[in-house]
This record gives sequence, C-alpha cells and structure tokens, in this order.
Amino acid sequence: MAIEVIKPGLATSVQDAGRPGYYHLGIPLSGALDQYALHAANLLVGNEEGAAVLEATLLGPELLFRAPAIVAVTGAEATPKVNGETRPRNESFAVRAGDRLTFDYMKAGARSYVAVAGGIDVPPILGSRSTYALGALGGFVGRKLAAGDVLPVGSAAASARPGRAFAADLVPTYPKSLELRVLPGLYFHRLTEESAKTFFEDTWTVAPEADRIGYRYRKGRTLKFRERKQPFGAGSDPSNIVDAGYPYGSIQVPGGLEPIILHRDAVSGGGYAMIGTVVSADMDRIAQMQPNNLARFVAVDMDGALKARADYRSRFARMVASLR
Repeated sequence: MAIEVIKPGLATSVQDAGRPGYYHLGIPLSGALDQYALHAANLLVGNEEGAAVLEATLLGPELLFRAPAIVAVTGAEATPKVNGETRPRNESFAVRAGDRLTFDYMKAGARSYVAVAGGIDVPPILGSRSTYALGALGGFVGRKLAAGDVLPVGSAAASARPGRAFAADLVPTYPKSLELRVLPGLYFHRLTEESAKTFFEDTWTVAPEADRIGYRYRKGRTLKFRERKQPFGAGSDPSNIVDAGYPYGSIQVPGGLEPIILHRDAVSGGGYAMIGTVVSADMDRIAQMQPNNLARFVAVDMDGALKARADYRSRFARMVASLR
C-alpha cells in the first residue's frame, strides 16, 4: 500500500518517537514535537506507540490513498476531510482506494499528526524513521514532503478498525496563552537580579521563526547578564560562554534579547548560556503554540519537575486504558 502526496502543506514530515542515544555525537532526538499526539494517533489505528506518522505544521497536506486504509488524526484543531466530507479528530476512520484526505486550517494548535494502520514504512536510520532535515537524515529521503512523493505503508495490525477513540477528557486543548514550567539552570545566576525577576514576570509572544529547532519568544523586556571579564573563546557578549551541552528544552537568550527554547531538532551544544530548562511535560504544549500565542514562565524546583513528569505519564496511561 502507498500514499501519494498531492500537496505537502507547509512543512509536513515523517516522524516517530525519536532517535535517542546519539546526542553526544551531535545528532538530536528528532521525532514528533508533540509526543502525546503521536502516541494517541498510533494507538487509534492499532500501531505500536512509536510508529512513524506524518507531522503537519500549520497547514495540512492533501493525500491520495492508493489502497484502503485505517487512519487517525490527532493534535491541532484542524478538521480532516475525505473527498470533502468531514471526519472526526481523535477517532480512527476508514478510507478507500482513490480517496483524498485534506484538512481545514488549524484553528488552535500548530501540529497535526496523521497515523495510518501499519505505519509510514520508510527505512529506519540509527533506529528511527524520524526526519532530521538539518542533517538530511531519516524520514522520506531526509527532507520534508513534496508534491509527488509516494510514501510506503506497512502491514496493518489485526486490531486496526474504524471508530476507535479514547475518553474525551483526555483530548488536549490548545489555549492561545499558557504557562510553561521552568527549572532554573546552570547559568541562571549570570542574569542580573532584576532580569531574573523580569524573565518570570513578563508575558512573552511566540515569534514567527518558531520551528522544530527552537521556539523563539519576544516582546518581553531585554534581559541583562552580569558583566564579567569574558574567558578566552567566549566572545564579547556576556550572554556567551565558552561551550556547553544543550539539554532538550533548554533556554538560551542570545544577547539578552529573545529567549529561545530548544526543541527536538536543536543542536546539542554551543556557546550560549542556558538560563533554565522547560520541564519535559510541557514540551508537547510548546509544539502546539502558534505564532503570536502568549506564554509566561513559572519557576519550579526539581520536585516540581518530577511531579509534572509523573502527572504526564499518568495521563498517558489513562488514555491507553480508556481506548475503546
């Protein structure tokens, strides 16, 4: 079975649960930016939780199915349509050979996930089918999709059927303003006392440049770093350091101007001070923020971060248990 890409949308790519284990070599995690939506879509069509799906950003694709299939769409509030007829989100549905799947615009959220029973069967690279476009690695020939691409699909599981759904209260919503929990980081002390307060007091706006590499926020006040004699190799700006690893979710503020939260395709290290790290439980929420959405940062300690992760895992377990 195969799927033909008629229109690719704005930035549609093949993604799975990611490519862990190679960060020390400079190869990032990649994988779906919204892991909850990825796993939900796969569960609905009977796939393994981390199977490869399509991740569409801001504008969905138009897809032609060359054979019957079971499909599910999760993530952003963008209504799927088969030959122009509305289909449900967060519930599996059937398509026939020759059917075309299209999408309305994304009313809330920034990324939709399209799972097909059997999974998108591109070759795994370093244990993952995820696309890392900066390195031309994985996915469909290492890039986002283009018109005319033909995507192979694996064999569907016996459990694949239309009409599967999970409890409605476990379907995420995507507000235009939210709070992001941050564990202050190794270089937070480099901020001046006033800027340390400003970072958490201000409301920040998602910039148009937000993408799989990082989410840039602007319109807060300029953050000032403490002056010091810069060590050799650190450059002249006080926001620079010599070199350090960048954790997934870490926040850097080049020049003190605009915080950037590094996401799943970010480089693994460099010369900017990381002032904190967004807790892992909130990274899916960042993935669904559209340009001009608003965020405030809320400081948590390690106990708070661990509780957030436990709550996230509990919610996911409840979603699996509610599947019908």
